Amino acid sequence: MKKVAVIGGGIIGMYVALKLKEKDLDVFLYDKKTEEEIGFKPCSTLVSERIREFIDLKEESIENIIDICKINFPRKIIELHFNPKHLVLNRNEIIKEQLELLKQKGVNIILGKNIESIPNDFDYIIGCDGPNSVIRKKLKLKDPEMKIGMQVFVKQKDDSNYTDVFPIKSGFIWKIPRGEEIEYGILTKSNQAKQLLFDFLDKNKIKEKQFIVAPVPSGFVFSKEKKIALCGDSMGLTKPWSGGGLIWSLYAARLLVESFPDFKKYERKTKHFFRFKIIKGSLANKLVNFIGFNFPFLIPRKINYDNDFPNFFKSIIDLIIKR
Repeated sequence: MKKVAVIGGGIIGMYVALKLKEKDLDVFLYDKKTEEEIGFKPCSTLVSERIREFIDLKEESIENIIDICKINFPRKIIELHFNPKHLVLNRNEIIKEQLELLKQKGVNIILGKNIESIPNDFDYIIGCDGPNSVIRKKLKLKDPEMKIGMQVFVKQKDDSNYTDVFPIKSGFIWKIPRGEEIEYGILTKSNQAKQLLFDFLDKNKIKEKQFIVAPVPSGFVFSKEKKIALCGDSMGLTKPWSGGGLIWSLYAARLLVESFPDFKKYERKTKHFFRFKIIKGSLANKLVNFIGFNFPFLIPRKINYDNDFPNFFKSIIDLIIKR
C-alpha cells in the first residue's frame, strides 16, 4: 500500500487526506498544532453554499447566512445579491467534525509535530501547510505575492443578512455579521494596514482594537517534483477580488485527488480551470473599482452575483435587458 503524507491539518488538508484514504492509500495527516489548537486560523470563513459539495456541514457550524454584499463606494452603494448564498462558518466546529471523521476512516493523524523538512519515508507528499508553507520553501519555489489580512471581533449581536465592503485605494475593509459578534477586517497590499483599519474603526466609534493578522497569498505555485504536490494557500490559490480561497482550494483539491498520483496532470487541469478566471477576475476588479470611484452612475444599484465564478459584466447586461 502506498504511503502518503499530507502536511497541514486545515480544511483543505483534511479534505485531501479523506479523499486519498478512500482510494485505499495509507494516509498520514501532519499538523504542528495540537488537537486543542488545530481549528484556529485567521480566516473569516465566509463561503458560498458550494462548500456543501465537499463537506457535510452540521447546522451548529453555521453562524449566519449572507444574501447580499453591499459595496460602499463614496457616492453610491452597490448591492451584490449572492447566488449561491454565503455562509458564515465556525471554522473550529468544522475542523473538529472533520477530525473525528478522519479518525473513523482510519487516517493516521499526527498532531503537535512541527515539520521542518520534507519527509523522506513516504511515496507521495501533499503540502497543504498554508501561506508560509514549509514544503514550498524546502522545494525552493518562489513565494506567491502576499497581501496583509487583519481581523477585529466586536462582541455585538448581529444576524443581518448582508455584509459590507468599503473599497480603499490598496484593497478593502469589510464588516461581517457573525450572529453573536461582528467581524471587521482589512485586505491590502499596503504596509499601513493596521493604521487604515484603526482609522476606520475610530471613524465608526468602535473601541475594540484586539486584532489578528495573517498573510494572504495571491499567485500560482506548483511543485516540479513528481512525488510532491501543493494545494490550497500553499500554492497561493485565492480569488484576486476578495482574497477568499476556500472554495477555489476545494476545487483544486478535487482535481488533485482525481489526478493522483499524476501531479503533472493535476497542474495542467488546475491551470486550465483557474488561469483565465484569475486574469479575468483581476482585471474586472480593477475596472469596477475605477468605475465605482469615478463614474458610479454607470453601475446598477443591484446586481445578481456569483462570488466564486463571477461574470460581472454579463450580470449587468442581463439586468439591463430585463429592464
